[in-house]
Amino acid sequence: MPLRPDLTTETDAVAPAERSGFWADCIARVFHGLKSDVYGDADFDGRMSTLHAGDVVLTRLEANRHRVMRNATLARQNEAAYLKIVAPYVGCAGVEQKGREAWVTPDQWSVYDTTDTYAVANPVRVEHLIVMIPKQRLVERGLAIDPLMARRLGGSGGVSRMALETMRSAWRELPTMSDAAAAGVGDAITQFVHLSMLELAGHTTAVTQREALRERIKQHVAERLGDPALSVDGLALALNCSRRQLYNAFSEEPDGVAGYILRRRIEACRAALSDRAQERRSITDIALAYGFQSMAHFSRVFRAHLGVPPSDYRRAIQAG
Repeated sequence: MPLRPDLTTETDAVAPAERSGFWADCIARVFHGLKSDVYGDADFDGRMSTLHAGDVVLTRLEANRHRVMRNATLARQNEAAYLKIVAPYVGCAGVEQKGREAWVTPDQWSVYDTTDTYAVANPVRVEHLIVMIPKQRLVERGLAIDPLMARRLGGSGGVSRMALETMRSAWRELPTMSDAAAAGVGDAITQFVHLSMLELAGHTTAVTQREALRERIKQHVAERLGDPALSVDGLALALNCSRRQLYNAFSEEPDGVAGYILRRRIEACRAALSDRAQERRSITDIALAYGFQSMAHFSRVFRAHLGVPPSDYRRAIQAG
């Protein structure tokens, strides 16, 4: 089923005199007890919408000037350990943590650790994308996190710019994605953030650049799986790279770029055929929805990958 915002909150729902308090309660609920204030302003309005990409949480926030803080007590009490990213669309944000302060503007982003004290200042009206990635998913990769908190990324291009584009694209496309596709997008975001932090730490190599392109390819395929025109040439044009770069990025994949696209399509069809909520949907409709243009071709490749024709596979699933 397509995802929808898990939470949408706006201050228009309450009286003007109650909006700053209402906003503070919303910030605390969405961001696990985070404290907020509005610089003493009498007038305030704000809106937040949240989506999930697997275990990665994305929030689009629009609000008058305000600031948020997590003190030592809140940090110790926080049960949810995330690395949190602020990426402005409009306005700016000042991230303070680990004795550093990083100011970011549109096309830049910064990351901070929710298990430690921090503050984020928004001294003007802002529109931000806030992304939260489970901290363990990056810590387990062996990267030293602390020196990379409250630093500026994205402005100079490279992998960190690709990470920003991936996060923004995810926000736009998530409402139409299945849970499985959304989880894959969350994995792509995590991978790009990891590569960006490696680059920031001075560990970037040709290998990490190749991995970054591979993740961009996978995200593009996930977003356009139903497009029958999806092809190697189309990918190269959309991602502004050569066929050779595509093939190099997938040099470690057993079937290359074209084989990856085919596997993803077959897996999407297999999942749909296994879904009892879609048992009245025709096999032809499912195949066409995931980019196959010929039923004969679909049946042939489905059988080659799974050992049975799609009709037999569905009957076996329905039989329990």
